[in-house]
Amino acid sequence: MDKKEFMVKAVDDKKDLILELSDRIYDFAETGFHEFKSAELFEDMLKQQGFTVEAGIDGMPTAFKATYGSGHPVIAFLAEYDALPELSQKGGSVKREKAEGDNPDGHGCGHNLLGAGIFAAALGAKAYLEETGKSGTIILFGCPSEEKGNSKTLMARDGVFDGVDVAFTWHPADVNAVVTSSTLANVSVFFRFKGVTSHAAAAPDQGRSALDAAELMSVGVNYLREHIISDARVHYAYRDVGGIAPNVVQGHSCVHYFVRAPKSWQVQDILKRVIDVAEGAAKMTGTEMSYELYAGLSDFIPNHVVSEVLQESLEELGAPDFDKSDLELAHEFFYNSYSHDEIEAFKAGIKKNFGAEADKYIAEPLHTGIAPLRWDRPIQFGSSDVGDASYVMPTAWLSTATATLCTPGHTWQMCAHGNTGIGHKAMLRAGEVLALAAARFIDEPELAEKAKAELKEETGGKYECPIPDEIGPRLDE
Repeated sequence: MDKKEFMVKAVDDKKDLILELSDRIYDFAETGFHEFKSAELFEDMLKQQGFTVEAGIDGMPTAFKATYGSGHPVIAFLAEYDALPELSQKGGSVKREKAEGDNPDGHGCGHNLLGAGIFAAALGAKAYLEETGKSGTIILFGCPSEEKGNSKTLMARDGVFDGVDVAFTWHPADVNAVVTSSTLANVSVFFRFKGVTSHAAAAPDQGRSALDAAELMSVGVNYLREHIISDARVHYAYRDVGGIAPNVVQGHSCVHYFVRAPKSWQVQDILKRVIDVAEGAAKMTGTEMSYELYAGLSDFIPNHVVSEVLQESLEELGAPDFDKSDLELAHEFFYNSYSHDEIEAFKAGIKKNFGAEADKYIAEPLHTGIAPLRWDRPIQFGSSDVGDASYVMPTAWLSTATATLCTPGHTWQMCAHGNTGIGHKAMLRAGEVLALAAARFIDEPELAEKAKAELKEETGGKYECPIPDEIGPRLDE
């Protein structure tokens, strides 16, 4: 039996357990740092499969580290299992239909599948170590609150990933591909203004409006946007407008900013300018300004060595084994879950991306191919704390088609795929691919040294965490 057949069998032997993990986490639908049932189930299953589990690592009750084996290479798998607020959805339904029960939240980014697929990969790699008797250590890191809490950023900062030779992760998507494009680094900052209240009509001269300061800051940042790099993004939301009484000069306000850019150093440069704008707004209004760095994360650095091994494994195993019922469900999602204009826009995107195969995918909108490995893909305009992991260990990132083509992330439609045959099959294939890639590093440990040398050349061996040491996980928010 060759490695490919071995991994397919190893994952298939544990298929029922893997699907149970995925579907139960789907039903739990717990948001960031509150994934108590999900983490406990994960930890229990890993213990039952022979892993040594450390719970509550790095000050996060729902983070864990599960280890099997000894020696090098040390191979890490990064699991996520947090849901998104207000995205409760009945699985398999092509209409917006909340799941049964009172929980308003749902897996609109497919993290139930992500976590279970990583579990499958760890089990496959463990089985390979047992079968061959070779040296190697498998570590499954349970990484909570990817959506809001940047747990991997804290783990990278605090040395949790130290000693790892290579790392793998994956993410539910609408295509089968190895991710070779970077993500945007970002910081999340609260700006607070303190003014002086007064009667807005009888004594406006005695007041100093904190709301005016926040608004002037927004105006200033709007002008700043013209003078920063085009790939940067600056978003904001008012968190405190000083009250609801227009006849009172507002004495307090708070505005929440996100600053994103392709590289962490660019984010820091833009942030300094945003702070300058805030200070200027405070001076203009006679108010006091303070700011608090809430969270941050780094850009993703795809490692060529690890990614190439992952691509070879994906091509060897092929796309998920979808059947007629999967194709029919994908057709229903594509043509019955969106408006006419959205569907036409999706079709245009498919024609652009798939060329000669476009008609096939418009008729059966489920990706059944393998995207080629390309290093000229544009930046992803989202952010992920996988970026911080990639700064401290060579990392590769896989996606498989757990959803109909053009399904956006963070939507009820993505959530609705999470416990279907489409999601299950693509998740199992992701586990097989990751495990097969890990086996390659077990057989050829010198590859890990090449991957680490590449990372050191890329970063200079330095990692500057965007979150200061004094800031810990935001467990209660």
